[in-house]
Amino acid sequence: MLETAETDIAVVGAGIVGVACALQLARQGRRVLLVDRQAPGQGASYGNAGHLATEQVFPIADLSILKRLPRMLLDPMGPLRLDWKYLPKAMPWFSRLLLNLRPAPFQRSVAGIRTLNEGSLGAWQRLLGSIGRSELFQEDGSLLVFEKPESRQALEALRARMQQQAVPVDFWSAEAIREAAPQLNPSLLGGLFFPKTGHFIDPYRVVCELFEAAKTSGVRFARAQVEGGRLHSGGVTLVSDHGTFNTRQVLISCGAHSAKLTAVLTGKRVPLDTERGYHLMLPGERQRLPFAVTSLERKFIMTPMADGLRLAGTVEFAGLEAPPSMQRAWQLHHLSKGLFRQDLSAEGATPWMGFRPSLPDSLPVIDRVCDGRVLLAFGHQHLGLTQAAVTAEWVGRLAEQASGPEMGAYRLDRF
Repeated sequence: MLETAETDIAVVGAGIVGVACALQLARQGRRVLLVDRQAPGQGASYGNAGHLATEQVFPIADLSILKRLPRMLLDPMGPLRLDWKYLPKAMPWFSRLLLNLRPAPFQRSVAGIRTLNEGSLGAWQRLLGSIGRSELFQEDGSLLVFEKPESRQALEALRARMQQQAVPVDFWSAEAIREAAPQLNPSLLGGLFFPKTGHFIDPYRVVCELFEAAKTSGVRFARAQVEGGRLHSGGVTLVSDHGTFNTRQVLISCGAHSAKLTAVLTGKRVPLDTERGYHLMLPGERQRLPFAVTSLERKFIMTPMADGLRLAGTVEFAGLEAPPSMQRAWQLHHLSKGLFRQDLSAEGATPWMGFRPSLPDSLPVIDRVCDGRVLLAFGHQHLGLTQAAVTAEWVGRLAEQASGPEMGAYRLDRF
């Protein structure tokens, strides 16, 4: 049975967003119960790319997705795949996605992503500094490289778009790349360097360290699956596979699994789907790169970590129930061939798949509803790690009934 101690707020979901929020709320004097069906950090937070992607201010798709749709359905190893068996269920979500690609909603999405991203670096510095673990984040920038002469125009266009959004970006020549990352193939033609980004040396350890700090601050943890609940004058009653418990407030932050509980408690159906993300961890390649490197043409990222080099970036739309296709993870090693002077070793490599929670406007839900009894923080797509710390600060404000105009883009009632 779940503990019956009095709870001010139950945080449902112990990924990076939920744990960061639980710590923030406990520091504000709340009696917090963190609930998840798995141990903290075992979902998408375990295997993300580890990149603080503050430069990624554009939605997950643009109008070119229409041209790519046939290939998405037919190429099982493509960087963006839509399982044809999942297509009927995915069509309403993709229809909403296309509507959000019109100029006005697209620009609203860009503005919303940018607002969160601009606050992310400082929020992470404050959060990790507050628990004495600043070394887990390396503020060393990231690099986007290109290999083909015909890609230069696309790269320059991307640079111009990012400069319009005030994203710090520098063009690096082939010589500059060779000097900074000598193990990369000297045939690379150049790239874009983003100085105000960085990487986490172990994303799972970040969650664990935050969880330990949360426990020290009084957060209790219960391993249970919340299956439903109801609102009443005293707060919220939640029903789990380990019993029923009461709380004054609930924060729904269980990533791709947030839609059902949100609908039960608020009556609002959110168009939440999942980008199934894959990674391949190469334990023998700890010293290959000084910072995260992304390939423009190959569309994947390589992040140096304490336990090796993590290759990530492939996206699949196939829902929450289909088994993982680990061939997609191994495909990342194939994609890396030719990017280095000497190909990467896959000895001892381990594949992984996780569920990234995505909404069709590429913005999360961060809100306070139902007279303050329900708080929401989910749907961060592939920017969950990037935006977790700033989201926790915002949730702390919402718990105190404080909000600002910058939060309007993330309201639940936009759907």
